[in-house]
Amino acid sequence: MVLDAGLGAIALLVGRVLFGGLLAFQGLNHFMNVDEMAGYAEYKGIPAPRAGVVVSGLLLVGGGLGILLGAFPALAAGVLVAFFLVVTPTMHDFWAVPEDQQQDEMVQFLKNVELLGASLVFLALATEPWAYAVGVGF
Repeated sequence: MVLDAGLGAIALLVGRVLFGGLLAFQGLNHFMNVDEMAGYAEYKGIPAPRAGVVVSGLLLVGGGLGILLGAFPALAAGVLVAFFLVVTPTMHDFWAVPEDQQQDEMVQFLKNVELLGASLVFLALATEPWAYAVGVGF
């Protein structure tokens, strides 16, 4: 199987490090900038915005580390899929913001759709063992 040998295994490892590592970093950013992010969440009408920032940070860190390490990959990818399905249209509603904000929100919306797509790929791959992975939860 391409997931546990050769170039496929190395490509998957590099993809996991880039994807999972950067998502985990983004989650840590939620904790380092809680006040700023909570203000933005409040502006977007999110109830309990501070708690939302903390919970979303936990989801990103947990999902990202799960992909990075290859630990409970179906759970990690599923959490990320759910996160992006909810957060993308809620926080980056480019169609509902003033014209001067539409471009920035559309860029963030499209970035999140791309991350949703990658999360779905990892979810599909989660039933196969991954080389260079912790290997729990498969």
